[in-house]
Amino acid sequence: MTNKIEDVVIIGGGPAGLSAAIYTARANLDPLLFAGSPPGGQLMLTSDVENYAGFERIPGPELVEKMRSQAEKLGTRIVNENIVKVDFSKRPFEIYPSQIQDLRSKILAKSILIATGARAMWLGLEAETRLRGYGISACATCDGFFFKGKTVGVVGGGDAAMEEALTLTKFAAKVYLIHRRDKFKASKIMQERVTANPKIEIIYNAVVADVIGEKKVEGVRLVTAEGEKELKLDGLFIAIGHKPDTDFLNVGAYGNTPVLDEHGYIVTAAKKAEEMAKKIGSSILDLRPACRQARSSKENVLTHDTDGIKKFNFHSPSMTSVEGVFAAGDCVDHIYSQAITAAGMGAAAALEIEKWLEMSS
Repeated sequence: MTNKIEDVVIIGGGPAGLSAAIYTARANLDPLLFAGSPPGGQLMLTSDVENYAGFERIPGPELVEKMRSQAEKLGTRIVNENIVKVDFSKRPFEIYPSQIQDLRSKILAKSILIATGARAMWLGLEAETRLRGYGISACATCDGFFFKGKTVGVVGGGDAAMEEALTLTKFAAKVYLIHRRDKFKASKIMQERVTANPKIEIIYNAVVADVIGEKKVEGVRLVTAEGEKELKLDGLFIAIGHKPDTDFLNVGAYGNTPVLDEHGYIVTAAKKAEEMAKKIGSSILDLRPACRQARSSKENVLTHDTDGIKKFNFHSPSMTSVEGVFAAGDCVDHIYSQAITAAGMGAAAALEIEKWLEMSS
């Protein structure tokens, strides 16, 4: 394995990485996937998934195992290790896993897909780990259905918290929005929607000190300016943000590393095109014909060197600012953050990798 130059190395073992593995394996690219340790991504923390097409209800870990089994049966080689270092200055790229004894040395790759995902940020309470999947969640779209007619709380003050609260009103009888300050940082339109919803009650200047309940959520203990008080709840949704798993690009990467946005998410050509469209007052839809035209030729249609645009290859929407390095899933997407959208992004990236390798050979 040491001397072989891999066609594609996939970093990440969640829905994006495994879907890409299935597609690249079917394209006879013999993918090598580093699933991380522990492997599986956020789905491993999801008790039941009811919004993934083809499965009425399936535990998150079981869904991951089915994806993994399918990828392996098609020929994907999966290693349960993290990647700690990548040298993007070399061609082929040099990749170093956390444990190199079994692999003897660095891995060489013509192309890389980064699909490391993102992690929900938590409050740091012991009960969050113990009751995750038993009333504590970080995804209203995933788990809101389980709280029909019940009382739930949402912690946070940004647009994500507002969106979670509004989503939960479709199911819950009552939603408490708990914020540690006296003002929200969310957009005005989201605040207006929340305050106009009769199911939502806002609790300002309150911090969740603990979650009440041994086997399931029964309530929370709040610390306020007036002292401590208990609030009865059937569920608690944490919406204080996500952190993309891209730290290794800052700490263990060398050379011209992929561009990240201010929150640490990877910027792809598609995201850059959307950003450029907004800056010039155009619609992203206007750029799609140009991107389609670019895919059918070897010339980039978008050639303006404004704000680093020339770093991006618009033949491949999933490609990063580094030629041959692609990204998909929640390490790119901070809007939808769903298993099925991550899987779709992984499949699209795999098709682009196949095309890019053909054009590069």
